[in-house]
This record gives sequence, C-alpha cells and structure tokens, in this order.
Amino acid sequence: QVQLVESGGGLVQAGGSLRLSCAASARTFSSYAMGWFRQAPGKEREFVSSIGWRSSSTYYADSVKGRFTISRDNAKNTVYLQMNSLKPEDTAVYYCAARFRQIATPRGDEYDYWGQGTQVTVSS
Repeated sequence: QVQLVESGGGLVQAGGSLRLSCAASARTFSSYAMGWFRQAPGKEREFVSSIGWRSSSTYYADSVKGRFTISRDNAKNTVYLQMNSLKPEDTAVYYCAARFRQIATPRGDEYDYWGQGTQVTVSS
C-alpha cells in the first residue's frame, strides 16, 4: 500500500503563503497521478489541484487558479502545493491523493490512496 504524509500546514494571515508537501512511500511514484483536495468544516471535500505523471500536465479548481501551483519531484517521491495570496475561504484540511494512472482527475473517488491531511488556517 502507498502511504501519503502531508506537511506544511499552519496558521497564516490573509495574503500570506504556505507550501504543502506530500511525501509518498512508493517505489513507482512517477507512475501515479497526484491530487490535492480540501475539506472545510461542514462542507464536502472539494478538488483543488492535480498533476499527472509529467509535471507539464496540471489542473486547478477555478477558486485557486492564479494563486496555487502544484508541482512534483519524482526523485524525492514528493508532490507540492504552493499557495500564495491565501484567503480565509482557503481554510480547510488539505489532503493529498494518489492515483495509479497516467492522467490526473478532479474526481476524488477515482484516487486510490489518501493522506491524513494537514490543517491550513487563514485568518482575516
């Protein structure tokens, strides 16, 4: 089984930045498309961003376009989410997910493995 561990969350002021990391225990990390999702209290989990086998294939939810950047370092088995210009509505638990497919997807039910999440809190 692939284990995913998120880190980098914390408390920041609106307009600030955070970089989330997700370390994967997978020999074939490069074979997984990776995604970031988030869930705020009382709300459903929503798609944030995803990246395919190749770093050139990236996707973003409309709410984070222009502010968040997803990237991966296959040599380090790690995917990142750089979050800039954070807003209070970005407050949520952020989860990374892995999909043993070449192409990324915004559908959470199409991912095979999930991390435990990292809390991101943005104060106004």
